[in-house]
Amino acid sequence: MLRKIIHIDMDAFYASIEQRDNPEYRGKPVAVGYGGKRGVVAAASYEARQYGVHSAMASVTALRKCPHLIFVMPRFEVYKTVSNQIMQIFREYTDKVEPLSLDEAFLDVTENKKVMEFATQIAKEIKQKIHCQTRLTASAGVSYNKFLAKIASDYNKPNGLYVITPEKAEKFLEKLGIEKFFGVGRVTAHRMHELGIRNGFDLKQHSEKELVHHFGKAGALYHQFARGIDEREVESEYVRKSLGAEETFAEDLHELVDLLRALDDIAREVHRRAEKRGFLAKTVTLKIKYADFAVVTRSKTVVNYLRTYDQLFDIGKELLLQVDDIEERKIRLMGLTLKNAGTDQVVLTNQPLQLTLEFKE
Repeated sequence: MLRKIIHIDMDAFYASIEQRDNPEYRGKPVAVGYGGKRGVVAAASYEARQYGVHSAMASVTALRKCPHLIFVMPRFEVYKTVSNQIMQIFREYTDKVEPLSLDEAFLDVTENKKVMEFATQIAKEIKQKIHCQTRLTASAGVSYNKFLAKIASDYNKPNGLYVITPEKAEKFLEKLGIEKFFGVGRVTAHRMHELGIRNGFDLKQHSEKELVHHFGKAGALYHQFARGIDEREVESEYVRKSLGAEETFAEDLHELVDLLRALDDIAREVHRRAEKRGFLAKTVTLKIKYADFAVVTRSKTVVNYLRTYDQLFDIGKELLLQVDDIEERKIRLMGLTLKNAGTDQVVLTNQPLQLTLEFKE
């Protein structure tokens, strides 16, 4: 029996809450984050996105794209409260809820508390309840696995609902741009383009062995996703123990200035993810993978929880400079991971792929 999976994704969650609570922001380009020189956009309203502003963008870049952009400092306690409201709505229908962050989650409604036959009807009801209780909109994707449900939720944003049935999945994926596939960031997309892979159809022409050769373990998943296969179950909640990001470079790096620039990007992304999830940690681990695939790591644990980007970048730089031959060997990948989380963090679910995927704009 095919599963019935729903992916719910709130529309511009942080920014929409700010516009809801502050009438003067409605209809205007809003960015949640610090607007100073070293600030970064945590979330952008749809009005701001029309100017090319997006999350994880440097604030100075966002202001160049949209000079009248309104910056609002984040209110994470408010976002967590609203998130809890939304999660309670999900649990009216099923206990199989896998939150990915404060503003999105997978639901397995194959068997549901209200004994409703159609997942699409459940998704409609959930969207209506969210809007009624929070005055916010959500987009929903419905399909028979997590991969397709997540793609579907992004298809008609904002306030969308899209269904990918088993009958139309193959043709849908063949036409889907490779950048839309789960786990394909800018760097991987560039490498796939070099291999002549621009959509799902092109991806299907490559064997699993070929994809693993070019993309490591993720290649096996790409091979399955191209065929609409995803056996991952919607998992129950647990307390996340680590969070991070890493980047495989389009070209191997060896100059320190280039490595520090890359570290800056990675640190900003990790900080953005940590803020989004309310994640606290005291240990930072730097990962370096050389051109010959040899891997080294360096870690540091501090007394107090890491809360700012500056703290994270400074520790990352310190760890980078501890690597003896840092400018003598070419580096193909670098990553930062936060560990040793605090007990007051948000309860999340296990996402084994999240820490190894490249950045998406």
